[in-house]
Amino acid sequence: MHPPLTLHKHPMCAEIIEEFQKCHIDHPIGKFFGKCTDLKIKLDQCFREEKALKRKANFEESKKLKERLQAFRKETADKGPEEKNFV
Repeated sequence: MHPPLTLHKHPMCAEIIEEFQKCHIDHPIGKFFGKCTDLKIKLDQCFREEKALKRKANFEESKKLKERLQAFRKETADKGPEEKNFV
């Protein structure tokens, strides 16, 4: 099973998605007997690569946010109770 094949959500795999959809249109019965299987395998690999890149980018972003949060907590902990301004 694959995620919805919308081109705007999967720009890296747009070409393979179009080929896969065209294969399904060109072979309405053959798609049930493995006619489009090679494209499906390529599509799955592309989705895995895309997901790995997104996961890496999200991890890097979370590290930056975590560092900012720790710096903020350290900064507020260093201030005295009278200096803390809560907005």
